[in-house]
Amino acid sequence: MSLLTTLNEDMKTAMKAKDKESLTVIRMLKSAIQNEQIKEGRELNDEEELTVLSREMKQRRDSLAEFEKADRTDLVEKVQKEIVIVEKYLPAQLSEAEIREIVQNAIDQTGATSPKEFGKVMGAVMPKVKGKADGNQVNAIVKELLN
Repeated sequence: MSLLTTLNEDMKTAMKAKDKESLTVIRMLKSAIQNEQIKEGRELNDEEELTVLSREMKQRRDSLAEFEKADRTDLVEKVQKEIVIVEKYLPAQLSEAEIREIVQNAIDQTGATSPKEFGKVMGAVMPKVKGKADGNQVNAIVKELLN
């Protein structure tokens, strides 16, 4: 079943349950996917849908960090609930140990030995963890292992 179909089904369920928070987030996700389809002029494949979801998750995580800095607990709670809803549509997230293993393999494959080769390692790692790990976390692990 495609992601759009799943979102439509979940949207109906949320409407029937009068779950306004879920409904709002599901509509935003559906809208983002449809906008990307219009931009591309065709149906999206699974990987492209995952890219859109990852972008939506990143926006929410960035918002969460900003709201926490500004001490806006009302908005922090709202965004945390949105993140939980978006996570339902993403694949299972990798643990830190799994990310470290992937990064170490990429370092071994690319032969990187210094922080100057950061881009080469990230280029090898990101396709493997797409949608399954936060880019900031991967970034930090790559920097740590290269130093």
